[in-house]
Amino acid sequence: MISLQELIRLVGTDKCPSIVDVRRKAAFDAAPTRIAAALWRDHMKVDEWLPQMPAARPIVVYCAHGHNVSEIALAKLVAGGADAAMLEGGMDAWLAAGGPVVARQAPELEAGLPRPSEWVTRARPKIDRIACPWLIRRFIDPLAVFHFVTAEWVKDVADETGAIPYDIKDVHYSHRGDDCTFDTLIAEFGLTEPALLRLARIVRGADTARLDIEPQAAGLLAISLGLSAIEDDDHAQLEKGMTVYDGLYGWCRYATDETHNWPARAV
Repeated sequence: MISLQELIRLVGTDKCPSIVDVRRKAAFDAAPTRIAAALWRDHMKVDEWLPQMPAARPIVVYCAHGHNVSEIALAKLVAGGADAAMLEGGMDAWLAAGGPVVARQAPELEAGLPRPSEWVTRARPKIDRIACPWLIRRFIDPLAVFHFVTAEWVKDVADETGAIPYDIKDVHYSHRGDDCTFDTLIAEFGLTEPALLRLARIVRGADTARLDIEPQAAGLLAISLGLSAIEDDDHAQLEKGMTVYDGLYGWCRYATDETHNWPARAV
């Protein structure tokens, strides 16, 4: 069993377990939301989907109330050799505790994420095109795959492969008015966690040259341009950028009131 507060603290971080929504399909289909980063899987078909889960990551399952459906899934996972636990109280308790949720489904994304989603955007990413993959992997689809291609071919690649285009003109997930693509994803998936919304303001300021929105926007812009200047491989830059956004989110969530001065005080 894992407590609500323990899992809430892990969601949105690189230490988050694989979260599996095992509510009966009718209950899942009728619900507007799922726990952030959760994938839906059939609790009676663990032997089919367990081999597809990241081997090095523990699994947390939840159902509607934290009763028999979770227990069945957990028993099957343990029998299959998985490091697994069930969430106390299930989805009902999670909602009551204010745990982060996302929309059950959104345009161009399959409900339940039966397979990793694929996304495609312009090559040589700077801010939005790194921030959005971080947001997707941490809150929407932890198994998501990203492609970076020449700008003029993004839509063609999307049409041919079925990948979701983002951060280019005239696609669903892109800038809208004064908002950047990161803002659009947050709105489309119904994310309302305060720390994430503050991070969105930082990203928006850096990505749209409005550095007055948040003081940290100038720093994010500098780091993003610097990473792009020294890293030729877009996927390697994405992996390095994930750490940058992990740190910014951690600051937004826990450390905004912390200061750092010199000389250090004696402990």
